[in-house]
Amino acid sequence: MKKYIITSLVIVLAVSFWNCEKDDICAQETPTTPRLIIEFYDAANPTELKNVTNLGIAEPTFETGYAFNAVSSITIPLRTNQDTTTLNFVLNGSDEDATNDLTDVVTFNYSRIETYISRACGYKTTFILNDTDGLVIPTSNWISSYEIVQTNINNEDETHVKIYF
Repeated sequence: MKKYIITSLVIVLAVSFWNCEKDDICAQETPTTPRLIIEFYDAANPTELKNVTNLGIAEPTFETGYAFNAVSSITIPLRTNQDTTTLNFVLNGSDEDATNDLTDVVTFNYSRIETYISRACGYKTTFILNDTDGLVIPTSNWISSYEIVQTNINNEDETHVKIYF
């Protein structure tokens, strides 16, 4: 009888450990939703990177956003719940003087693909910029032109958009 009880306990323990999963911790190196990489170039010399000074980027309905200073490359997030992200790119927008601000409204149009990573990490969204209207700038106050270099935004290892000013 004692032999049956011990065997039953061993079987119950084995089955309970069999159903266990590893800890639900999302590892640091797990790929997440990529941000858009933008590089700035000199409009007069299109092959030369150009630092942008006091660049403020915010959604039109927000008062706060991202501030960049003396950089030629930036990363910005796109909305994961819509197929469009509209942002104000404000040259001199991250300084205290609002009288010298030059604003261009930039709209990114894309499709989204959600990929399940794991229970701990959730979903990863990748983006595909539209071929015809992936980027729309209705008026140019400081941005001269742009070029979509990579329509698939699935990592942060390469430039997706070049902006010339």
